[in-house]
Amino acid sequence: MRVGKAVGKLRSFIIEPFLPHDQGDEAYVCIYSHRHGDTILFTHEGGVDIGDVDSKALKIELGIEEKPTEAQIKEQLLTHVNGPRKDKAAAFIKALYDLYADLYFTYLEINPLVITSKDVYILDLAAKLDATAEFMCKAKWGDVDYPPPFGRDALPEEAFIADLDAKSGASLKLTILNEGGRIWTMVAGGGASVIYSDTICELGGATELANYGEYSGAPSEQQTYEYAKTILTLMTKENHPDGKILIIGGGIANFTNVAATFKGIVRALQQFQVKLVEGKVSIFVRRAGPNYQEGLRVMREVGKTLGIPVHVFGNETHMTAIVSMALGKRPIPKEPTVESHTANFLLPGGQNTAQSPRPERKMDHDTEVPPVSSKRDSTQLFHKETKAIIWGMQTRAVQGMLDFDFVCSRPEPSVAAMVYPFTGDHKQKFYWGHKEILVPVYKSMADAMKKHSDADVLINFASLRSAYDSTIETLGFPQASVPQWNYAIRTIAIIAEGIPENLTRILIKRANEKGVSIIGPATVGGVKPGCFKIGNTGGMMDNILHSKLYRPGSVAYVSRSGGMSNELNNIISHNTDGVYEGVAIGGDRYPGTTFMDHLLRYHDNPEVKMLVLLGEVGGIEEYEVYEALKEKRIVKPIVAWCIGTCAGMFTSEVQFGHAGACANAERETAIAKNKALADCGAHVPASFDELGEEISRVFQKLLQEGIIVPKEEVPPPTVPMDFNWARELGLIRKPASFMTSISDERGQELLYAGMPISAVLEQGLGIGGTLSLLWFQRRLPTYATTFLEMCLMVTADHGPAVSGAHNTIVCTRAGKDLVSSLVSGLLTIGDRFGGALDGAARQFSEAFDKGLLPMEFVNEMRKKGQLIMGIGHRVKSLNNPDKRVEIIKNFVKKDFPTTPLLDYALEVEKITTSKKPNLILNVDGVIGVAFVDLLRNSGSFTPEEAEEYINIGAINGLFVLGRSMGFIGHYLDQKRLKQGLYRHPWDDISYVMPEHYTT
Repeated sequence: MRVGKAVGKLRSFIIEPFLPHDQGDEAYVCIYSHRHGDTILFTHEGGVDIGDVDSKALKIELGIEEKPTEAQIKEQLLTHVNGPRKDKAAAFIKALYDLYADLYFTYLEINPLVITSKDVYILDLAAKLDATAEFMCKAKWGDVDYPPPFGRDALPEEAFIADLDAKSGASLKLTILNEGGRIWTMVAGGGASVIYSDTICELGGATELANYGEYSGAPSEQQTYEYAKTILTLMTKENHPDGKILIIGGGIANFTNVAATFKGIVRALQQFQVKLVEGKVSIFVRRAGPNYQEGLRVMREVGKTLGIPVHVFGNETHMTAIVSMALGKRPIPKEPTVESHTANFLLPGGQNTAQSPRPERKMDHDTEVPPVSSKRDSTQLFHKETKAIIWGMQTRAVQGMLDFDFVCSRPEPSVAAMVYPFTGDHKQKFYWGHKEILVPVYKSMADAMKKHSDADVLINFASLRSAYDSTIETLGFPQASVPQWNYAIRTIAIIAEGIPENLTRILIKRANEKGVSIIGPATVGGVKPGCFKIGNTGGMMDNILHSKLYRPGSVAYVSRSGGMSNELNNIISHNTDGVYEGVAIGGDRYPGTTFMDHLLRYHDNPEVKMLVLLGEVGGIEEYEVYEALKEKRIVKPIVAWCIGTCAGMFTSEVQFGHAGACANAERETAIAKNKALADCGAHVPASFDELGEEISRVFQKLLQEGIIVPKEEVPPPTVPMDFNWARELGLIRKPASFMTSISDERGQELLYAGMPISAVLEQGLGIGGTLSLLWFQRRLPTYATTFLEMCLMVTADHGPAVSGAHNTIVCTRAGKDLVSSLVSGLLTIGDRFGGALDGAARQFSEAFDKGLLPMEFVNEMRKKGQLIMGIGHRVKSLNNPDKRVEIIKNFVKKDFPTTPLLDYALEVEKITTSKKPNLILNVDGVIGVAFVDLLRNSGSFTPEEAEEYINIGAINGLFVLGRSMGFIGHYLDQKRLKQGLYRHPWDDISYVMPEHYTT
């Protein structure tokens, strides 16, 4: 079937009983949500021939948190419905709206709705749920399966990435547009992913674009490996006669470690090297952000070994330039420019290569340009004295803010305090330049606000599940609009992505009532160069220096995308005198503040000479800018571009990376918005690829008109690099405080002696195999691991009367915890109790190695007055043998390759039992000598290694580990039996007092 541009198969059908009714019984009802509330549409005429609903439907406009009454519904919607049908319809619509709000619908349409005098019937229904509300509505929704759009079948690879995304704190998205396509993308960032798709389509590659997707939010190396592997699997299924193109792109990351993500991609590329060569694949890479230099180096190195063309670029190259290179629209430069700075500081000599002097802004009258004001302007969100409270233990973001403050020469740090409900009040250590400072951390927001009344910004890093509650709590405090109250939180930045839309609308309503500006949700924040930055905005110090964010420029921008805000910093700094202020309002459908909120602030600020708007497909906020331009409310030059122009070129619907990036009507498309903005006087480039050139043209005109005059560039102070980051970049080395060779938890999977934990489980190594890895750093033969497990079983317990168990029981009955009770028992282990394994192994092996006959060994020990470890038992004897010893002895004799020391010990036993029947080889003795036989004769150890393990106490470890199981059992048993405090009976104690005190 063909529906619009999409061609697909109809596979799902609803079969329902036929309902006899008159045409006059049919009606239409629709509920949809928007920024300011919900709208209910109703018309008494329904069915397939309904026509223009907007022109004929009656409507009720409901504000946020407002519900309709039956009387209101009858009065405003049901004017053409009479009699009992009116009552039925009113009750139904009211209940329908309650359900709509309770289940977090965003759209619900019923056509036709059949209303009779007896009942109401739904014949057809279409609806949209807010998928982000699943964590709140899962119990009510049940399992909801979101089908792919008509015309595109869901692939297992898409399902795999969706599952990977659900299990990750990062964002991983993949939509297959054309499996046979020639152009594949692997793009970092929601906004960047849309722009790359736009550029490919604008350059004629729409029919060859194979996929849309993005990875963002700091995915790990393993996650990017899985993501890249999935794309390469699809890409290399079939070859193309002209070869294929892989674009690994992205903007300038704010906090994602580029090197870590690239290493995951490189692993996948190396795995598919043969198929990439066979498919004549060309790879084009452009990326920047934290540790991007190392990431690009790794990518260039692998490019030399893959046997295919790999072209690698950083932030010296425009973000989408690699697309035109890949499609042959522009030449490929041979050697990219190397930046003079890296990581957190300028390299020596880097300041000498500063770019030409930046322009100075000129006032409209003949007065000097004033310095950046430190006074609080009610129209501006940030100033030189802005202080922020950080919600969440985001130490990396806080340190980044403090480094930004330092490089901006702020007199004081911008972070006043942190709030973290999961710990008690304390202080957290950070760096302010070279010295260390303490930032207070509070358990409650109330305490933070009381003690830091100068804070006027809250940066909320709470998760999507708690961001709403923590923001509502903050809005619950009296704000700056209340004169007698000192607290003045004027701006709240909400970082979390995925807050349900209904909750976001409530936040916006409450914030507007309090006069508070919300930036976000789903944002990285904003930056005011020379004054203040929110969290991770602007990335690391290398990008702050590169984009000259340490001092104000003349250009102010507003963007939806947080990742693209960093790219705008780069573009603006390359083409103008720099950024005055920039805000990313967030990618959700209802951002707390809109484009116009910020553009009007910028417009009314004489320091700002030029505006930049980066909008996107979906929503209608850009039309507010259109109206302001038409009405001359905005007269300063503005460069505008809306991303998502590719949406109309796809044959089926694609949900882009941002929740709000989806057009529900023609006027919400990026193409329509760009045209409207251009028609009313905005400077709109032909594509994002030309955005920098358009910004440069407008800026140069301002220079020529004398509005902006060049000014000397003053280099910023250098900021010391953090030790951990310097080590990450490979700039320093330091001796490690610890060395370990048995396990490694740093990667995606825990390793035991180099073996992944998944392999340990899948191969069924068991406890014995695990011990062989952790204690001996190698896999031992099956008989050896079985022996280890037998030793643990037979040493696990020997009743409550032995000293270790007794101590554990007494300690438990004194009310102590598990660990304390266990330790009290373990501390009794020594030569007299349980610790004879090592001693027996040493004594028997030394005698055997000296060549002493069993009788000579016994006689020598008697002369020394020493007991033979591993010989003797208080209860067991020749006539009452220890079954444990018999079982172990028989197993060892049967399965070990050879048992010379066990044979020697048994000969010694014959001599000792001839003197006394209870001087038998006990459990300690048989385990000790058998273990030596294992170490010496299994072929797994050198003689030196075997001797070392005997001397360092490895054999005794078996008894400690095994007996710990028994001690824990006694602890649990006493707790289960609810035994009280133990007191030893008097009659079991012999009181012997000194004689001179008895009279």
